[in-house]
Amino acid sequence: MQSSFDSAATPSEAGEVLNIKNTARPRAIVLLSGGLDSATAAAQAQADGFDLIALSCRYGQRHARELSSAKLLAQRLGCLEHHVVDVNLNLWGGSSLTDLNQAIPQSGTDEGVIPSTYVPGRNTVFIALALSLAEAKQAEAIYLGINAVDYSGYPDCRPEYLAAYQTLAGLSSKVAIEGKAPELRAPLVKDSKVDIVKRALALGVPIEETWSCYSGETEPCGECDSCRIRDRALIEAGQPQLATPQGRVMHAPPVHP
Repeated sequence: MQSSFDSAATPSEAGEVLNIKNTARPRAIVLLSGGLDSATAAAQAQADGFDLIALSCRYGQRHARELSSAKLLAQRLGCLEHHVVDVNLNLWGGSSLTDLNQAIPQSGTDEGVIPSTYVPGRNTVFIALALSLAEAKQAEAIYLGINAVDYSGYPDCRPEYLAAYQTLAGLSSKVAIEGKAPELRAPLVKDSKVDIVKRALALGVPIEETWSCYSGETEPCGECDSCRIRDRALIEAGQPQLATPQGRVMHAPPVHP
């Protein structure tokens, strides 16, 4: 598998063209948050033969650190365009990622319990925007980094959710009526987090430049649930140097006398 993370591209502002290419390759929209999963899904889209148009969202999240990573990743991938859209979901809260009055969970995830980091309607809104962009840019596919295995039962990360949205995509637009509705692709949906790390390595994703932490500090905290999941996977995949110092301690293999 190959992607072009080594390609050079000019810096961009939201919606500006990053690269001008005259190719016969089909286009795909990639929802690029700046995290490991979305970067890996984008690299997979490129390996599948697509030219990429990236879409990121300011949805009222606690910090913009992940969007800085998204901008860098869009450049490294050689995306044709990178659009950053404002959709302020923190107006009504409902999540510890958009409501500063709620604490970020740091005790690990509990099976069968949807954590406070679930953002009501987030993926539904994001995919709707991606469908609009795909139709305007004549893109054939939309790549999503959603994953149903190692995350916490988020209802909008399940295969059945994606299948239902694909049905909607086939009904809701001019291109759908013409039989050209974009395909929603979630290549990581059934991967474990370790599998995602291994896929990212095979595709050449610069994992160290992605951002998964719920905090917006200079360095990832190593304590939030997202850091815990990521660090454990990195260590199990044989990449402890990419984990946080806290994660290397927390997930260190037991020492036998």
